[in-house]
Amino acid sequence: MAAARPWGERGSAVLELPRTPRLVCVEYPGLVRDVGAMLRTLGGEQGVSRIYADPAKRLELYFRPRDPYCHPVCANRFPTSTMLLKVKRRTKKKKQSEAEEQIQPEVQFEMEILGIVTTVYKFQGMSDFQYLAMHSAPDGKPTSMYDKVLMLKPEKEEFFNRELPLYIPPPIFSRLDTPVDYFYRPDIQHREGYNNPQVSGENLIGLSRARRPHNAIFVNFDDEEIPTKPLDAAVQTWKKMCTNPVDKKVEEELRKLFEVRPVWSRNAVKANISVHPDKLKLLLPYLAYYMVSLYICPLPLSSLRQARARVHQLGVPGPSEVICP
Repeated sequence: MAAARPWGERGSAVLELPRTPRLVCVEYPGLVRDVGAMLRTLGGEQGVSRIYADPAKRLELYFRPRDPYCHPVCANRFPTSTMLLKVKRRTKKKKQSEAEEQIQPEVQFEMEILGIVTTVYKFQGMSDFQYLAMHSAPDGKPTSMYDKVLMLKPEKEEFFNRELPLYIPPPIFSRLDTPVDYFYRPDIQHREGYNNPQVSGENLIGLSRARRPHNAIFVNFDDEEIPTKPLDAAVQTWKKMCTNPVDKKVEEELRKLFEVRPVWSRNAVKANISVHPDKLKLLLPYLAYYMVSLYICPLPLSSLRQARARVHQLGVPGPSEVICP
């Protein structure tokens, strides 16, 4: 313990810094009048100790601990090197007669270092939205549903078969609990003489950078002409990148998949063959084309509107999710 000596308002004191105990600080976002009630909002001493034992967890504060629908406010853990200081201010008044001038009372301070704070929990986020268990009555008056949706004791079958208004609280309201400033990105300043590529607006994400074409062919379902061979650039690119036996094996596996079924989605292809995503981007334009409104089809599949292709026209996933050989 660090003993303190009295000192005046303008004086100074020398204290011993104890090595123990090591303390944990929680910057509680409220005025604490009842320590017990405050600890219950943090999960009690056991809850705080359990969170402190795992450095990756965040400390949760429930303003309504008994409400299972209460959304918590989370505190982040930070290391710190501070100390807890106890200061006492003692005022000694002197007796004086009426004739004497008023004398300032003697003030003394006593200090004591209670411990070293090595960890601090700070509530830096905003309080999440709160969704109460209630519904609006026919007259518009809100009515609580806690006695109807919370099972506080063993209940009979009638408790579960009662007619109640639909109450489905959302699992999450905000993806982030801290405010974020969104900075709009300025226009890209290219070198002098650069011109944006003259390409169609289809399948173009943006003009912030030059296109990185993979020579894929995109076909709509109502197109009359169906490609029968890949683009020459796609063939040259794959021949250039296919330099080891593993690539040859992947190419043969993809050909066998198209023999089994002429229409595949990208996820189905990745689930059946083991290939790096960068290599798959080069292999698919070499062996197949994309049906924008359906699947990935092999080359050359004449038309998906034939009677034999009706089994492949059941699902309609998102754009560019279909591959045809």
